[in-house]
Amino acid sequence: MANLSARRWTTAASLSFVAAASLTALPAPANALSADVVISAVYGGGGNSGAAFKNDFIELANLTASPVSVEGWTVQYASAAGVVFQTTALSGSIPANGRYLIQEAAGAAGTLDLPTPDATGTVPMSATSGVVALVTATYSLVGCGTLCATAPNVKDLVGYGATANVETLAAPGLTNTTALARSGDLVDTDNNSVDFTSGVPRATNAAGVTVNAGDGPGNPTDPTPGSTRIHDIQGSGRISPIVGQSVTNVSGIVTAVRSTGSSRGYWMQDPSADADPLTSEGLFVFTGSTTPAVAIGDSVLATGRVTEYRPTAGAQTLTELGGPINTIRLTGGNALPTPAPVSLADTFTKTGSLEAQPLEPGSYALDWLEVHEGMRVTVAQDTRLVSPVDTEFGELWVTLKPAQNPTPRGGSAYVSYDDPNSGRLMLQALNGAPAANVGSTLAGGSVGVVDYQSFGGYVIQTTALGAITEGSLKPQKVTPPKKAGDLSIVTYNVENLTVTDSDAKYARLAEAVVVNLGKPDILALEEIQDNNGTADGGVVAADQTIAKFIAAIVAAGGPTYQSRSIDPNNGTDGGAPGGNIRQVFLFNPARTTFVDRPGGDADTAVTVQKVRPTSNQIMLSASPGRINPTSSAWNASRKPLVGEFRYDGDKQLFVIANHFNSKGGDYPLTAAVQPPARTSEGQRVSQATEVRNFVADLAAKSGNTARVVVLGDINDYQFSPTLATLTDNGALLRTLINDLPANERYSYVFDGNSQTLDHILISPTIKGYSYGVVHINAEFSDQASDHDPQILRILTGCGSEPLPVRCRPGSPVVDVE
Repeated sequence: MANLSARRWTTAASLSFVAAASLTALPAPANALSADVVISAVYGGGGNSGAAFKNDFIELANLTASPVSVEGWTVQYASAAGVVFQTTALSGSIPANGRYLIQEAAGAAGTLDLPTPDATGTVPMSATSGVVALVTATYSLVGCGTLCATAPNVKDLVGYGATANVETLAAPGLTNTTALARSGDLVDTDNNSVDFTSGVPRATNAAGVTVNAGDGPGNPTDPTPGSTRIHDIQGSGRISPIVGQSVTNVSGIVTAVRSTGSSRGYWMQDPSADADPLTSEGLFVFTGSTTPAVAIGDSVLATGRVTEYRPTAGAQTLTELGGPINTIRLTGGNALPTPAPVSLADTFTKTGSLEAQPLEPGSYALDWLEVHEGMRVTVAQDTRLVSPVDTEFGELWVTLKPAQNPTPRGGSAYVSYDDPNSGRLMLQALNGAPAANVGSTLAGGSVGVVDYQSFGGYVIQTTALGAITEGSLKPQKVTPPKKAGDLSIVTYNVENLTVTDSDAKYARLAEAVVVNLGKPDILALEEIQDNNGTADGGVVAADQTIAKFIAAIVAAGGPTYQSRSIDPNNGTDGGAPGGNIRQVFLFNPARTTFVDRPGGDADTAVTVQKVRPTSNQIMLSASPGRINPTSSAWNASRKPLVGEFRYDGDKQLFVIANHFNSKGGDYPLTAAVQPPARTSEGQRVSQATEVRNFVADLAAKSGNTARVVVLGDINDYQFSPTLATLTDNGALLRTLINDLPANERYSYVFDGNSQTLDHILISPTIKGYSYGVVHINAEFSDQASDHDPQILRILTGCGSEPLPVRCRPGSPVVDVE
């Protein structure tokens, strides 16, 4: 697959940080990222004039789901010069996903005690600039100069204010009334300036007790609305005009609450809009892993720091309140602002940097969503589902433009880079959604707030979801049965199949092979994992996984297939870590013969050889073999599997099974700069070049007589540079998906677009054939895999001109029911 099942983006604001309006690269991180324990808060103004807390403090956070012992660890503090470090010993452990509080020196002022500390020291910390290190040893740091972040045993380091002893860049300087808090979901990028924001001090201990300095006497808890309104924060562009600034007592009515996960928070909206239609009146208030103590209809005042959350590289940002949040609840049960009907322009977006251009909501779909960011909206009309409901996350996609590239089965076909289907809209049901398939109907009346997340881009977080009426979509079956000499070949991505998967998954996949695909003669399978799945340990063999699948096919009434594959080197072929996915041939020995030739292994390149120097007869140096496996084109990616088959007497056929690298890292369709960068494409083009060159060698050495089938999960579209390279612009191989009508060219559904990632390509020497995509998975909530298989039939009696009727490629589609 395209590694898009791993696409599960973190929910909004879960990695909240201040992002510049441009995507300028920052200096390289100073040290390895901490995967378990990080410094989560630093405060040095304790007991100073105007301070609420009596003591300085340092807070740690456990990022894991298990307790972490800190026995023998220390926290260490140095002044901005960072020459002499003072240590505080730690003991005990940090609870799973919990905090750990270290109390330091006290001053003469302050009125609030910290929660009961988990460790106590006497270090007087600076209220403005300094360095704090978490060290997994007891000795004091010395001699590391300004490079203490990379010193031995330093797990995490924070330099704040005017210090050069930092991870990449310094965190903001502090005052007597402000503390550092690690942003969002406690993300650690090894850049102090990105990872930390300053705001009202708040401390939490291992028992989960939290004390907020905003609650102390003499601090701003006065329930008087501040002068800053939500539309002032949102401004009339994509980036807040006051990003990075702290705001106090911003007023609004709570319109939605997210109370689960690590990206909790609430949306609020100002019921009194200003006169500017480009300024949103809604805003997300991010509380991290803390459940907000508010309810829909509450009138609240929110204090925090204006941030721009960019969920992934290249994405747009979500304007929100982040950092330490203080919320004052005034009243409950207030009327909610009237939701605006969603109205998306026919044009998806403009080109260039969106953040540098004015908003034009009447002309561009993305601009309409941006000016309503955080606001209540409604999908007033009945709509059609263009993706199956993801019941785990309550996600579904609908189309507000039903005539936009409709597929015959109810989806929206992705037909070119220039036409991403502007009518698509993602809804995420905060209260869950029932299973439903593509083509089902969502009744009008869904209401929610406009959010922005990673792959999905703009999304309506629904507080009320319309009723879903299931359509009549059915899985397809290949008909009629093949004739005696025909050869059927299938490509099928079975989505990380391993021996530890349930018998039910095996049974579903086997039923598809036997019933839906009609017992094909050859199957090229992608994503077969090793015998222990994602449990690492050096296992690379997949014989148990393959044997279990063959047995399931037999139990479903299919033939006893034989298999051929090559085990990869451990951890070199990408996919789920530890899984060692690879391509595998299954073949029915009663219908076809696999020509075994020894010598194929993970590192040896298969070559094309002539049987005799003066003949056009060719063979593989090894069968099965891998195409140039040591080429950099295959770094962290699957290497093509090549096999030689014989069928219909003694006809020779070369089959190349592929799984090109995923689209991971590509910018989303809603990217901040348009058109989106396709950063992963370069490697696929390199991979396509390797395969094209091998096919060209087969053709050249055979005198253009070799029959070749190239198939698999190419992870790219029929109109992509990858396919143009692989097929030599159609001169070397024929792209069979293009034989179908434009709105039927799909085998995968992502972001509401029905698209093609899987392909079957054939050489011109294959004269008669039939072909089709068999839709059994991608459009259904209940899936055995996230890909639909494709089938090719090479038809007998089709080797000469004039071609008989059944061999003519004018109507090549396999009949399906």
